[in-house]
Amino acid sequence: MQQIQQVTFKQKKVDHLYFDLVDLNDVIELKPVDHNQFDHHKVSFYVIFLITEGNGAHSINYQDYSYQKGSIFTLRKNNIHKFHKSEAKGNILVFTEDFIIKYSDKFETLKLFQLFNEMLSVPKIQLNNEDFEEIYNIVVQIQTEFSRDNDSYSIAIIRSLVQVLILKLLRIKSKNNKNFNNQHYHISFIKLQELIEKECFESKKVSYYADKMGVTSKTLNNITQSIIGKPVKSFIDEILILQIKRLIINSQLSLTEIAYHVGFDSSTNFFKFFRKRTQLSPKEFKALNK
Repeated sequence: MQQIQQVTFKQKKVDHLYFDLVDLNDVIELKPVDHNQFDHHKVSFYVIFLITEGNGAHSINYQDYSYQKGSIFTLRKNNIHKFHKSEAKGNILVFTEDFIIKYSDKFETLKLFQLFNEMLSVPKIQLNNEDFEEIYNIVVQIQTEFSRDNDSYSIAIIRSLVQVLILKLLRIKSKNNKNFNNQHYHISFIKLQELIEKECFESKKVSYYADKMGVTSKTLNNITQSIIGKPVKSFIDEILILQIKRLIINSQLSLTEIAYHVGFDSSTNFFKFFRKRTQLSPKEFKALNK
């Protein structure tokens, strides 16, 4: 069975701690010793992936997305993705939480989580020509600063430019997504999401998470309905399905063992749950991702 590798951040330059900028072509041509870029692998950092020329596809959390000039993908830490061979050109920015959050206030940190949170919206943005020119120019400025040697100002300038880039992308994304404009519940939503991701194998009940957060089940429904337009039970199931997919791909357990491991009282109920939400049986999903 294929094993999902955890890809950690490897800095190339001491003076550019926690940040790197690479060409898509270089990534395609790499032969890493710790993972295969064309197999599913988990990232331990944040990624902004801009396509500047050509066409292709990229997989994020087992979903394939086509791309062309002006396509941008945003991946948060612990997302699973894989590259497909392509002759397209692009830039990939990678950075850790320490690079941005350590030097950001709560407002900027919230914006970071909004842009990279695939639960709020799809992780792909398609830029129009005007937006592409603006975003590409920022990336070029970052590239210029990144190529400088022995410049004590570069790290701060790069960090500031990345923050501008995030805010510009969030502005573009929020034009057609009301999820980003509701500030009232966002902090509670992030806390709920982190709690479900951590404990979804323990319980699938709304009341369990309401008790954990010290609120009513109605309040949790208000939070998820306000932010993503879904009841909290659907949100729990959505996260659970993704965690199950990761376990199917990245475990030596049998499907029956996985059923009990993730909290189902029978393999039959597990199979029904999975098929209802993915239109595939666990066995079919496993075969598709070998």
